[in-house]
Amino acid sequence: MAKLTRASEMNTLTLELLDELDKAVDEAFRHGARALIITGSGRAFCCGAHLRYFTDPESPIGVSSLSIRDNYLARIARLFDKLETMPFPVIAAINGFALGGGCELALSCDFRIMASQAIIGLPETRIGATPGAGGVQKLQRYVGRGKALEWILLGSHLGAEAAEDAGLLFARTEAEDLMPCALALARRVVSLAPNALAQAKMSLHVSGDVDLRTARRYGLEALSLLVGQAEWREGMTAFAEKRAPDFSGPGDWGR
Repeated sequence: MAKLTRASEMNTLTLELLDELDKAVDEAFRHGARALIITGSGRAFCCGAHLRYFTDPESPIGVSSLSIRDNYLARIARLFDKLETMPFPVIAAINGFALGGGCELALSCDFRIMASQAIIGLPETRIGATPGAGGVQKLQRYVGRGKALEWILLGSHLGAEAAEDAGLLFARTEAEDLMPCALALARRVVSLAPNALAQAKMSLHVSGDVDLRTARRYGLEALSLLVGQAEWREGMTAFAEKRAPDFSGPGDWGR
């Protein structure tokens, strides 16, 4: 599990927090993790960019638009995109405010579970900005252009019920049930075939970026990579023997 622990700063994306999260993702990959849960601490899941960087004349990210882009904004976008390339499912357990970059972080995860009192949204237009780390593109794919236009252009703050009704969430829970729900989902994921999950995840992400025929060809190749492998044999044998397959053990990536 990766927990954002800068509650006093609403878990905003400081350079230090970005380093910590990046290292946690890398460690999960190196150790063959089968799932990763990301959650926040205190009142926030993550409240996005550390806005003091933009007003401090001695800012560690620089003060020009290009330095801010290259030293900070692009780094956030790369980290969020990296979550989508991980071969294991990533679960966002949204405990509180998930605004701006925090919403973009949640959108970059494969599943979102949201506490009933939590708030999510891309309110950048309220402060003269626009989502730049994938929020525009990813939200549109999850909830459709109409809702994305409404939420982004109006800088909306959405409750868990509205997010669930729009199809953005895997589940909505009470606060005390958030982590048990996330852990139950992680256990469910771990019971499945890890390489099959990795190929399915990649196929889904590729299909959003290319034409239908190319996506179909990618899916065929993804399936072909699984055929005849140990995981495939275990799944097919277990089905024939009318028993649950055993897919225990770490993933074989990163080692």
